[in-house]
Amino acid sequence: MRSHCQSARSEGARGLLTIWYGADAFALIELLVVITSIAILAALLLPSLNKAKEEGRRANCMSNLRQLTLCWEMYADDNQGLLAPNNWIDYVGAGGGFNQSLSWCNGNALTDTTASNIQTGLLFPYNASAGIYHCPSDVSTIVDAKGNPLPQLRTRSYNMSQSVNGLGFFVDPSFNAGQPVDVTQPCFAKLSQVTNPPPTRLFVFIDENEGTLQDDQFGYAMINSGFYGKWLDMPSNRHNQGGDLSFADGHGEYWRWHAPMMATLPSGQIGQAVTAGQMADYLRIANAMRMKPLDGRAD
Repeated sequence: MRSHCQSARSEGARGLLTIWYGADAFALIELLVVITSIAILAALLLPSLNKAKEEGRRANCMSNLRQLTLCWEMYADDNQGLLAPNNWIDYVGAGGGFNQSLSWCNGNALTDTTASNIQTGLLFPYNASAGIYHCPSDVSTIVDAKGNPLPQLRTRSYNMSQSVNGLGFFVDPSFNAGQPVDVTQPCFAKLSQVTNPPPTRLFVFIDENEGTLQDDQFGYAMINSGFYGKWLDMPSNRHNQGGDLSFADGHGEYWRWHAPMMATLPSGQIGQAVTAGQMADYLRIANAMRMKPLDGRAD
């Protein structure tokens, strides 16, 4: 009797173990199926999530440019229509260095370790937030005095078009044959002058390529310049092969480029040739800038 009971208990235990192991095996298979399904869904959704994330950053970038443009408009309102000087520029001619006249924004975006130069700019009093000068998608970093990369993010990602008070009467004999800058890089000095192109088509701020961004002016070589057909400064490529711009009437636009905008010249050098794929966008930018040079008057 005892033996029979022990046998029965032993059989029962084996039965239970079989059920438990069977159940465990089935649950493990289910878990693997669920994990595999999640992995597949994640792989499918990740590009969409990354794109949505970038769209959010681009919207933030556009907001920054609109706020800067509002500051630019308020400066003109406070100064009888005179546009904020756009004068902190890198000399191209012999001697090099920077013209350090008081400008809408001061400093060298490639080497500035703090926002102090931004804070001394003429537009900063209208919005005391250094954060609006930096694109959230810009992960480029600064360099030290010897050009060695540092881990710190730049403090600025944007530049102002040479077309808006871009040091037009400055003469650099070694660069412009003794003529004022405006002869080959025309600009408006007053808001009332902005007629061709009109305010709706004249861009003020642009999300600039980290490969060319240093001074505070986005330069463009006009057709009567020896640099025509080359990039003096290049637009940003970081927003899904596109960049943001703001215009003199206050609105902003996203422009997607026909070909990638990748600066390949060493930092600080200008004159990278425009590729065939970039030419349509090169001309599009020209059409959003002033083309007519000065006539000898300051107004």
